[in-house]
Amino acid sequence: MKITGAQALIKSLCDHGTKMIFGIPGGVMLPIYDALYDCTDLEHMLMRHEQGAAHAADAYARASGKVGVCFATSGPGATNLVTGIANAYMDSIPIIAVTAQVRTTALGKDAFQEADITGITLPITKHNYLVKDARDIPQVVAEAFHIASTGRPGPVLIDVPADISFSQVEYQPVNKVELRSYKPTVAGHPLQIKKAAKAIVAAERPVLYAGGGVISSGASKELVDLSERTHILVATTLLGKGSIPETHPHALGMLGMHGTAYANYAVAHCDLLIAVGARFDDRVTGKLDAFARKAKVVHIDVDPAEIGKTVHVDIPIVGDCKHVLSELLKCVEPREETEWNRQVTQWKAEYPLHYPNDGGLYPQFVIEQIWEATNGEAIIATDVGQHQMWSAQFYKCTFPRQFISSGGLGTMGYGLPAAIGAQVARMDKTVFLIAGDGSLQMTIQEFAPAVAHKLPIKVAIMNNQYLGMVRQWQELFFNRRYSGVDLTAQPDFVKLADAYGAAGIRIEKPEEVRPAIEKALEINDRPTVLDFRIAREENVYPMIPAGQSIEEMMVQRPK
Repeated sequence: MKITGAQALIKSLCDHGTKMIFGIPGGVMLPIYDALYDCTDLEHMLMRHEQGAAHAADAYARASGKVGVCFATSGPGATNLVTGIANAYMDSIPIIAVTAQVRTTALGKDAFQEADITGITLPITKHNYLVKDARDIPQVVAEAFHIASTGRPGPVLIDVPADISFSQVEYQPVNKVELRSYKPTVAGHPLQIKKAAKAIVAAERPVLYAGGGVISSGASKELVDLSERTHILVATTLLGKGSIPETHPHALGMLGMHGTAYANYAVAHCDLLIAVGARFDDRVTGKLDAFARKAKVVHIDVDPAEIGKTVHVDIPIVGDCKHVLSELLKCVEPREETEWNRQVTQWKAEYPLHYPNDGGLYPQFVIEQIWEATNGEAIIATDVGQHQMWSAQFYKCTFPRQFISSGGLGTMGYGLPAAIGAQVARMDKTVFLIAGDGSLQMTIQEFAPAVAHKLPIKVAIMNNQYLGMVRQWQELFFNRRYSGVDLTAQPDFVKLADAYGAAGIRIEKPEEVRPAIEKALEINDRPTVLDFRIAREENVYPMIPAGQSIEEMMVQRPK
């Protein structure tokens, strides 16, 4: 029996395990949505902006470990996905973006709502396809899932012209993919792994530096086992949060620009830095010639292009983090705690994360209270800005895929649709979105699908009526010349929540914080907005100024 290309697309998505699609229809997307109408195996969430659809698919992938899927129509619908696709690309997140396109006969003729989306997204996708024969759809979808989810994960785009959607084909499922030109290296070289093991034995001041690759490869257990066997302390990137429980005595928290002082001191003074699934981002390294300058570097990464790209690497190991760490555990000798461990423990005591205790309402206190009220078990989504860094510092993650945040692209507006995607992926978990009043308003319309689907997301707004991180930089580096950052003209978020059909609570005093959080945790049939009116000019510390070294780190000690 023949079916349409659109039906073949939907059937192929189902064959590869898709359960939820985030999207918005449009003219040339109609045959695909018509095919979706009869499919009982797929759910669709109607988002209110295509950027929200891409971010929701991205967070669904981060929280579940599966491939996220989003839909958009041609032209502006497809271009509205671009920010979300770029976000997924920068953070190595597996999503499939399906866009509809004008008829093949109209391609390149500036037809209504035509945009060359494959050309536009070429630099921000792992691969993309323009389908020109409906018979290719099952193969294209199978390849897309394979490419998105293997090796270094990333987004893949499939562009489907309208006449291809209408075409009749005989459907043949494709379950196995062999691409001669695409063979990611999984197993690390045995000799390089043995070199790393010897380097660990010889090191006096080793540090593990864990990135998002540990999460995506499912290597958290192996990382913790290695740390415990060798007593090597672990610093993580923003996307590596949860790769080791942050309550573990070996956990140093996040390193880098707003990382803990003791994580940064440890990396600055180590003699062996073992980077696992991390890419030496500039927010981590700061001034390159001053970064870990006393250390020999071991770099484990599935993407050979990352090794040696930014820093000199002494022992490169190309391979999947889980596989490499498993092999390393077989040959590494146990180590006992050393004077180095005691030195770092002393730094932890001398330079703890802290905040004022003067009766004001501070965001760090709010996040600590969220952590305590949720027993550290909530999935945390964040937007981008000061609140993101406070969340990374003060919400101690204890398991992988718990911290959902935009890393490389730093996308304001990511948070709310990300919380939606994370909640859909993990309905068994409480999802807390920690957002800024500025970033939340960039995709605030996504409250509508959250309410429509009765998602019990808790939205904690750190409301300082500023674009806070920009204001902080203007305070510290531009003589407090606050230009373009004042947000005092903004909506009443409690009334806005009510307008959307969500619950809303305003909090202005420290003693109101815990009761409000506990009340939010009792509401399970709609989102809850917690509007925390925090101190307006509170800053994120520690802070290493952009492009500077550990010597320039701004640290505020407890008084």
